[in-house]
Amino acid sequence: MGSDFYQISILPYSGIIIKICRAYTNCQEDFEDYYQEVCLQIWRSKDNFNQQSKWSTWIYRISLNVCLTHLKKSKSGITDISSDALPDEVIDDSKAFISDDINQLYNAIKHLSEIDRALILLYLEEKTYAEIAEITGTNTNNIGVRVKRIKERLLRHIKPQGVKDE
Repeated sequence: MGSDFYQISILPYSGIIIKICRAYTNCQEDFEDYYQEVCLQIWRSKDNFNQQSKWSTWIYRISLNVCLTHLKKSKSGITDISSDALPDEVIDDSKAFISDDINQLYNAIKHLSEIDRALILLYLEEKTYAEIAEITGTNTNNIGVRVKRIKERLLRHIKPQGVKDE
């Protein structure tokens, strides 16, 4: 992969990739493997980008597909990701989530189904329901209802035991 392509077409969107990879992995090593695989797949599929959507939408779609594919492979015991060193700026950005509140949110998100994780991550990125539907390949009409239900589940998971609503 050319460093120009990485610098221009991937690095500006690394935040997207980091958030998605982090939501689908449980340790730094897996995160780094997923991140590299996403970058490789973006590079491999760059010629298939038909500009019918934004580049960021394309990045989201590839990131989600790679993470979901590798999650399914890891559940079945198949692994085929090899790790090389990530650029320092990516490692620094991935460690920017050390806050307890953010870790608590990511831990709650990891309890969601794979598609619900994708939906809430896109919602947290302030994507419109139409953009979420386009990225995930679902119907726009039910995105709002699903997001509302996901938020309720996350609140139940995060809220400390014994704390009652006022």
